[in-house]
Amino acid sequence: MTSSPERLARDRGAAARNITPSEREDVLALLLSGQYRDPESAATVVPPTPNLVIRDTLEGAEAGLVEQLGFGKRIALVADANTHEVLGRRIQAALSGRYDVESVILPVGVHPDDLTTDRLRATTKTADAFVAVGSGTINDLTKYASALESKPYCVFATAPSMNGYVSLTASITVKGHKSTVPAQPPVGAFFDLGVLAAAPKRMIRAGLGDSICRTTAQADWLLSHLVLDTPYRQLPFDLLEDDEAALLDAAGDLVGGSLEAMRLLTRTLVLSGFGTAIVGSSAPASQAEHLVSHYIDMLEPASRPAVLHGEQIAVTTMSMARLQHAMLETRPVLVEDRQSDTDLTARYGSELSASVIEEFDQKRLNRRRVEDLNDRLSAQWPEIRDRVSAALLSTAKIEATLKAAGAPLTPADIHLDRAFYVEALLHAREIRNRFTVLDLAAGSGVLETMVDLL
Repeated sequence: MTSSPERLARDRGAAARNITPSEREDVLALLLSGQYRDPESAATVVPPTPNLVIRDTLEGAEAGLVEQLGFGKRIALVADANTHEVLGRRIQAALSGRYDVESVILPVGVHPDDLTTDRLRATTKTADAFVAVGSGTINDLTKYASALESKPYCVFATAPSMNGYVSLTASITVKGHKSTVPAQPPVGAFFDLGVLAAAPKRMIRAGLGDSICRTTAQADWLLSHLVLDTPYRQLPFDLLEDDEAALLDAAGDLVGGSLEAMRLLTRTLVLSGFGTAIVGSSAPASQAEHLVSHYIDMLEPASRPAVLHGEQIAVTTMSMARLQHAMLETRPVLVEDRQSDTDLTARYGSELSASVIEEFDQKRLNRRRVEDLNDRLSAQWPEIRDRVSAALLSTAKIEATLKAAGAPLTPADIHLDRAFYVEALLHAREIRNRFTVLDLAAGSGVLETMVDLL
């Protein structure tokens, strides 16, 4: 991973004083206390969720944690049938008597979409605030619904399955199109490590998958910056540096109930979410690996068994890392895009194609753009290659880390036919205006020849 000059200087100074990484100042503690300074700008960074607690157990502390948030009297507690049994019932009991608690128990497997959001809003109109008890879907639905209602919310996590707890966005399917929509951060986020460590192993592995994509996401975001001059910030990756390294080494302990390994995973997920929230974009944590995953979500066969987001990201990260390493070996030469609107309409159907075309139009490689980009690639490729390479983990390290935790590695591991997965690799770049290694490979005319390696 690349490091800022300030970080390198700090580390050299620490080494000279025999200070180990674990003895360095804790970036999460600095953030929450308002003392963290962006190494690039020296500005103080204020996290959008200042009330964040990670403890071995939160039992007995639930009511106090909520009371400090200043919520009104009427609370809508949102869970599904599973998360209500795991933690929701306990929180409901702790809050009852101090608050008027209305529990909204959604079905297990409920989909985070616009229709479910509308139903949730309709059943919680009298609430002053929301308390989400769950992980990805429950948090996203509550985050989005509370934002639309202009009411605050907090979250009690039940699984370390994704990095979106404290982000400013929610993953919501809108009119069939998997979208990252503006939402709001929780005013409080609370993590009971005992509860998280007891979560289903699949959910723990999913969290590892959603963490390890830092490498491919950073490389893509930096690639876009260096090639297209799009914005880039180093801050999200500085936040993650120490915890990510420790987490990768402890991956094998995650599914064995280790609270220390779970603390590392939880911190990494939280810091990743803070990184996206602070820069105001999902870009630091969502690039080509997420585009492939979103394409799968949008067009997967109806008969496919349910797969967790992070499980899918583990597999797509593995593929995108291979592609990134391969693409950095030779300077690419781009050609004009040949995808027509007719092609896109045939692939996505009349409902989805309008939004896909709108996104893809913004980054089509036309003649003028190709000429400009090839000039830049010709003049600056060694620097681009070296800077992007520095952000990458080796494919061997990614594979070994996922294997240590028993996480999925191949399309077959996530119930995908190889032919459909290849289709996702070839066309996922079309669904969002985000320039990634997929655009570089497709624009160079080599993506089709490389998919068998991915």
